[in-house]
Amino acid sequence: MQSRRNHLKSIALASLVAAGTLSLSTASWAADTIKVGILHSLSGTMAISESVLKDTALMAIEEINRSGGVLGKKLEPVVVDPASNWPLFAEKTRQLITQDQVAVIFGCWTSVSRKSVLPVVEELNGLLFYPVQYEGEELSKNVFYTGAAPNQQAIPAVDYLMGKDGGSAKRWVLLGTDYVYPRTTNKILRAYLKSKGVKESDIMEKYTPFGHADYQTIVADIKKFSQGGKTAVVSTINGDSNVPFYKELGNAGIKAKDIPVMAFSVGEEELRGVNTKPLVGHLAAWNYFMSIKNPTNTAFIKSWSDYAKAKAVPGHKDKPLTNDPMEATYIGIHMWKQAVEKAKTTQVDAVIKAMGGQTFKAPSGITSKMDPNNHHLHKSVFIGEIKADGQFQVVWKTPGPVKAQPWSPFIPGNAGKPDHPVKQ
Repeated sequence: MQSRRNHLKSIALASLVAAGTLSLSTASWAADTIKVGILHSLSGTMAISESVLKDTALMAIEEINRSGGVLGKKLEPVVVDPASNWPLFAEKTRQLITQDQVAVIFGCWTSVSRKSVLPVVEELNGLLFYPVQYEGEELSKNVFYTGAAPNQQAIPAVDYLMGKDGGSAKRWVLLGTDYVYPRTTNKILRAYLKSKGVKESDIMEKYTPFGHADYQTIVADIKKFSQGGKTAVVSTINGDSNVPFYKELGNAGIKAKDIPVMAFSVGEEELRGVNTKPLVGHLAAWNYFMSIKNPTNTAFIKSWSDYAKAKAVPGHKDKPLTNDPMEATYIGIHMWKQAVEKAKTTQVDAVIKAMGGQTFKAPSGITSKMDPNNHHLHKSVFIGEIKADGQFQVVWKTPGPVKAQPWSPFIPGNAGKPDHPVKQ
């Protein structure tokens, strides 16, 4: 009888949420647990990067539950697989909010997946925590961005490559996967390079589809282009295409001292399946590396290693790795918990208000702060060189955390745009 009553209550709540007469967070609060959505591709071209974020979220949830949960209730994860299918991200988001009645969603990697989710969370007044670097040009009331904006990754990376320590590059290859993040980031970088006196003829821009596997011609084109002067490659290739790209770099004998490659979407996890010995010295720009030494990171790595072994996480049970989006996921979940406790409710608008100014001691070594206004984290920037063991040696970092600029000054029309979400 109790089971039937609970079932009928669930149907009634789902109907009210779908009809818009009950908010998702109110519905979540009516349950015995607080449901939390996890929206990452566990199959398809992005699974190489996203699967581990699902496990990171589950680890954080398990930690929170061990310490008493949130407002006296345990968190209940609801995991879905949008399968690297961008329209399916929107469908799964609607399902999480209206059927599963989650209080919050942690998810997405690519910007095209986030753009697919965005109108749904705005329509239903949901809440998304997005843990990956992106192109900016967005500021939603219903999203918190725990990855980097371009001025927290892309611009500092180019500055480094232009400088003496980075090789004093004069010519630039902007190489990416063909979707909104690489194209918008490269639009920003092209304008930035031109503002530094780089000529149009010294910039080559190329794109490949998701899942692209044959980089022989492109790598040959890069070698040819580099004959015109000191050249650097800025790579916004995403997903499993990074494996054949880096393999082809090795096959072609492209050394970092000759043509350095600076990646924005390659970290410890993506290098797992690659022979990194020929890639030593190539670069990545992130806001966290596993190799960073501090007590908070040591504890984070140990927690992940223990969890991965206990849960037999594929790949990680034998060789546990941490990376930047894992750290951003972990920070986001703990900040959301803190905001809920400050608001004393999972109600979305109250949690949004409580998120501004939240802080968390981050594995990167800083006290990470959510900006009071613009829904982005203040983040330190690190540039790392690939080592033979697939880890990164930090060769440059900002003096301290950098405030995000969601609206790049290098995009025409952005001057004067507010540094806070505008009400829909």
